[in-house]
Amino acid sequence: MEDRAVAWLAARRAMLDPRNAQPDTVLFTRKALIETAFLAGLRARLDDAPLDGDYAAILEQVEDVASQPSYREMIARDETALLLYAGTYAALRLCGREDPEFRRIIQQSVDGGYAAVFERVPYRQLDLLHTLYLCGIEHDLPAMDTVLPFTLLCRRPDVLKLADRDIYAITHTIFYATDFGRREPVWPRGYSPGGAAEVLEALLVLAEARANADLVGELLCCLYCLGVNDSEAAERAWAFLESVQEDNGRVNGPEGIIHPGLDSGDDAFRHWAEGYHTTIVTALAGLLQRSPRRLTRPRPNPPTAEVPLRAPLRGAVVWLCDESLAQDPRVGLAGVAAAAVGAAAVQEHQLARPALEHYAAHLADAPGDLWQEQGVEVAGEFALALRAAGLSCPSLEDFLRSTAEVVSSLDTIPADVADGVHRLISLGLLSPSAAAVIPRQTTPREQRAYLLQSAASLREARETYHLGQLATGIRTLAQTGWARHRITQDALTYLIAQQTTTGSFGYPACDSPVARTRAQYSWTRSAVTALATTMGHRLRLRR
Repeated sequence: MEDRAVAWLAARRAMLDPRNAQPDTVLFTRKALIETAFLAGLRARLDDAPLDGDYAAILEQVEDVASQPSYREMIARDETALLLYAGTYAALRLCGREDPEFRRIIQQSVDGGYAAVFERVPYRQLDLLHTLYLCGIEHDLPAMDTVLPFTLLCRRPDVLKLADRDIYAITHTIFYATDFGRREPVWPRGYSPGGAAEVLEALLVLAEARANADLVGELLCCLYCLGVNDSEAAERAWAFLESVQEDNGRVNGPEGIIHPGLDSGDDAFRHWAEGYHTTIVTALAGLLQRSPRRLTRPRPNPPTAEVPLRAPLRGAVVWLCDESLAQDPRVGLAGVAAAAVGAAAVQEHQLARPALEHYAAHLADAPGDLWQEQGVEVAGEFALALRAAGLSCPSLEDFLRSTAEVVSSLDTIPADVADGVHRLISLGLLSPSAAAVIPRQTTPREQRAYLLQSAASLREARETYHLGQLATGIRTLAQTGWARHRITQDALTYLIAQQTTTGSFGYPACDSPVARTRAQYSWTRSAVTALATTMGHRLRLRR
């Protein structure tokens, strides 16, 4: 994959010349030049073999452009763009193409009192420090390990909240802090490489779920920069990149990689511009994977702390039970069933008993369509809760018996009603053999598909404040074996942060009391089910 990617880049190296670019694409072309040049520089830095073939062809193009006064003198004219040009010199220097005049202009700019000292966000400061290091330029700026604690990476971000620009800040932090795998950073106190690897692997799931090959490639590179070789996430990332690499070696970038204003109608330019960066990243991943010069070590263990669930779940159960007593039964029944599940999870069954007694009496003669409307899963869960409390509801029992008769006559049971069927089995209304005809999703590939689908759903739910969808995603991940995954843990952290002082979940951002209660009741019911399911999974793991 690396060879094909570099061959595609080399075949289009003429696109890197700002002298041939249209006025509105000159800056874009200069950015592409430094990034492609840096790939060649890293090839020399990470591989013992002499630079040859397509890498050498790219270097010759870079050297030709950089030798022109119209390029190198831009450093003196635009000090804020120092890194746009200094990186090119660094690449030439790494490849043994020293250029004293180019170096002198860079040093002069650094000494000028602005280019190296104007305010930069932490990862951009690391970019500057790393570039000056590779250039061999003297300076009196803070050391890299002094800046590292202030980066986003080292603040344990919630992966579901990260925008693409945040993820790029994380990947570039790792690139510079590790010198592309050749250096062990001094991590801040209390932080570990395992935490960094955990974030990268979680972000790989989110990037693959969105089919963003550019981020998949950068995150894969970062795992190698941390010295990680034995990661299943890396193997899956390679499989994804291989699936999207075109026959000629190109890897297409994500939508929006080119600003709409740069769309000049030139199809050749657009084809190159939309793919060059992701193709570089793919080549770099291959280079890092095989490099004999980068540090390697076993995959570091991630932090094992789990989000505390008992207190928020108990508070939600109490609120849900109280609120259910004032609800119409068609609305409140699902809430009572969820509250009973939550009460069982915290081992305080008595919390739900008053609500169960109220609904059992109120619905003793309810028509069958009420239970049909609720569905077998809710009705079955309610029935299990009643049985555990020593209560009964005749109309519910009639409905479940008739439902069991229908289910027992089916040759195949749809997977989406599997939970309801398992409840009928738990109630003794169906033979355990009925579970044998439910389609099972147990293969590693199917579990992986659940993770990708749920990750995408969780990200969307957080962005749209759809707490019901968020809770459903958490529940699905817990049920399919991903309860301890970083994505699930961060989703739980976010969900619990939406709990109010009353125990309910969600901030509807509206003033109507009726609308507020309706939204919070729905969200709290979903949250209770998700938290109880996750707690149950944790308990099974401990046993």
